Amino acid sequence: MSITWSHCLEGIDWLELEALYRAAPLGNKSASGLEIVFTNSRYVCLAREDERLVGAGRALADGADCSYICDIAVLPSHQGTGVGKEIVSRLVALSKGHKKVILYAVPGKESFYRRFGFRRMLTAMAIFENQAQALESGYVSET
Repeated sequence: MSITWSHCLEGIDWLELEALYRAAPLGNKSASGLEIVFTNSRYVCLAREDERLVGAGRALADGADCSYICDIAVLPSHQGTGVGKEIVSRLVALSKGHKKVILYAVPGKESFYRRFGFRRMLTAMAIFENQAQALESGYVSET
């Protein structure tokens, strides 16, 4: 497996990225929505194998205080091969110098991110578009 890495959005096929997120599975994110969030992110990491997009991630960052790593997605065929680990490692490295690096993860994946030094925050809170679904999926609690 020969992976090529990119940290820019030049030439990205937004429909291919949409398909990646659907297959990962990380929900139904539209190509137009992904274009907005990736374009507005300070750091991106894209993994390709033979020109095919197999992994992606991004970080919103302000350049000094906070970098927020999110939307790490890897095709099921490439999960467990180190692609996701490399995406997170690259985004953490790009975020170096920020006072805090925050990561938003799918419930149940916390142990994967612990190996990078991430720890559960006790004070993080969120308002979701669909709060009931977020509660049911384990993203938030009633307390």
